[in-house]
Amino acid sequence: MISVKDLSYRYPRATVEALKGINFSVGEGEVFGFLGPSGAGKSTTQKILMGSLARYKGSATVGGVEAGRADGSFRASIGVAFEFPCFYQKLTGMENLLLFSSLYSGQKDDPRMLLDRLGLGEAAGRRVGEYSKGMKMRLNLARALIHRPRMLFLDEPTSGLDPANARTVRELVLERAASGAAVFLTTHDMAAADAMCDRVAFLVDGRIASCDAPVALKRRYGRRAVVVEHETAVEAPVEFPLDGLADNPAFLDELRKPGLVGIRTLDASLDRIFLELTGKELA
Repeated sequence: MISVKDLSYRYPRATVEALKGINFSVGEGEVFGFLGPSGAGKSTTQKILMGSLARYKGSATVGGVEAGRADGSFRASIGVAFEFPCFYQKLTGMENLLLFSSLYSGQKDDPRMLLDRLGLGEAAGRRVGEYSKGMKMRLNLARALIHRPRMLFLDEPTSGLDPANARTVRELVLERAASGAAVFLTTHDMAAADAMCDRVAFLVDGRIASCDAPVALKRRYGRRAVVVEHETAVEAPVEFPLDGLADNPAFLDELRKPGLVGIRTLDASLDRIFLELTGKELA
């Protein structure tokens, strides 16, 4: 669905390329996380894929169409939800959704169904200018989904949402992926990326530093060991290497002690991987 090969881009009058020959693909039904610090090139990549930036080097195809040659039919095949939504503030949520829906042909979702699903049913008749940031973010997703796009570009879709609404957004995005949509997700929310993405790529200074499934990355950057925890322990949990674990008498003795509460692996978190690859803390 999305294929990027040797993609490079330099802004006019810039001395350094924003993108330096990156390669990746996003398949049908896949949620692909594009992670990295501010200024790494995430927005540039997204703008190219959406057909907003041309004159790049390399190739960037979306649905078989070179993004630099994007036309009306290309833009009708994608759904976009930016982090800072823009709506007609004096129109209601329903009126906004109906207006944007009218711009597309073909099959579309029932706007009432989308609003209800996203917890906006009771606010459908209120002016968007009265909406909170979280409500606007949910309406933003509804607008991106209304025309059933084959490709979704989402920028911080759970920003400003409470845990319950963030979960609803994640579930809805995963449902669209399950129906065949390719999802390109940019976010600083590592928990959302971990929960939603089939694969993630870390972009650092215009280059992809690492790309794989979250579980594979967490194991690669973690330690091959487990710790045994007891409820009455006053010292740090005991750590045991995975190799030879089944025949480790000290590990077996630890399991027999009273008050056992858990055994956990020492996989790295995506937050830790982000820090290790970028050298920067998450905001």
